[in-house]
Amino acid sequence: MNWGILAPGHIARKFAEDLQYVPGARIAAVGSRSLDRALAFAEEFGVEKAYGSYEELVADPKVDVIYVASPHSEHYEHTLLCLNAGKPLLCEKAFALQTQQVREMTTLAKEKGLFLMEAIWSRFHPAILQTLEIVQSGQIGEVVHVQADFGFKAEYDVTKRLFNRDLAGGSLYDIGLYPLFISKLLLGIPDEIKAVGTLTETGVDMNCSMALRYASGATASLFSTFAAKTDTTCTIYGSKGQLFIQSRFHETTGLTFYPEEAMPQSISTERKGWGYAYEAEHVQDCIRQGLTESPLLPHAFSIELMESLVEIRRQIGVVYPGDEK
Repeated sequence: MNWGILAPGHIARKFAEDLQYVPGARIAAVGSRSLDRALAFAEEFGVEKAYGSYEELVADPKVDVIYVASPHSEHYEHTLLCLNAGKPLLCEKAFALQTQQVREMTTLAKEKGLFLMEAIWSRFHPAILQTLEIVQSGQIGEVVHVQADFGFKAEYDVTKRLFNRDLAGGSLYDIGLYPLFISKLLLGIPDEIKAVGTLTETGVDMNCSMALRYASGATASLFSTFAAKTDTTCTIYGSKGQLFIQSRFHETTGLTFYPEEAMPQSISTERKGWGYAYEAEHVQDCIRQGLTESPLLPHAFSIELMESLVEIRRQIGVVYPGDEK
């Protein structure tokens, strides 16, 4: 299957490296707003075609599927561009800025009969799949609480994407999405969210702390920050034991199961390369089956996740361009 890479940045390079682990996958073309950047990426990864515009990339008849790796602020526009050109795609998270945008994206994909999925790569990691299996088997009993964090110390540079409001910067959309994702995967849609944050002078969140309550009675404590390196772990507390997802939990190679009245059990899990191959292989399988959405990460999941992200942003006071629409 021939992949096109839209926006050859840092994440796109990791994704491109990991395609070597995906049977039948190759990069056929790369597109950037800068032809020089596209040519450099093409040379690095042995890509035949390099384009100096995204429009040229999506028009390439040899491209079967596109990986969108542009900033969060561009995901809505670039998804529509791909779909209107008849291309199925995998779009990086956060899927868009507002819930209405995600609804429009997924509706268009269904109307055109094209596959579309948010690139929450952790959903397909062996460690996360095993976590879900352990929890659903009842080995830790009923989930009572989920605690998860993700933080690293970023250089405070207002010109860079992480702190740029126009590019949807801030810790929540960049890394806070991971703790929010794991809590949603395990517990579903929260009944109540309480969030506080510390904003930078550019109006995006440096820190974001979230407390969630679910219909089951379970709760979650989630945290993201650009101000400090955190443990970046996840602990799932159950009525019969605990499951600890080792650092960094969204891409880990190890779990520890703490039964209520037995010795802890260490569980090693596989990870090929950076860990992006699993989602890419899943995308290829879905496209070959003629699906418009993933059965493991359906459109409804991304819509509901975006609803939570938007509500958290509202509570902490982060406003992105277009929010007033």
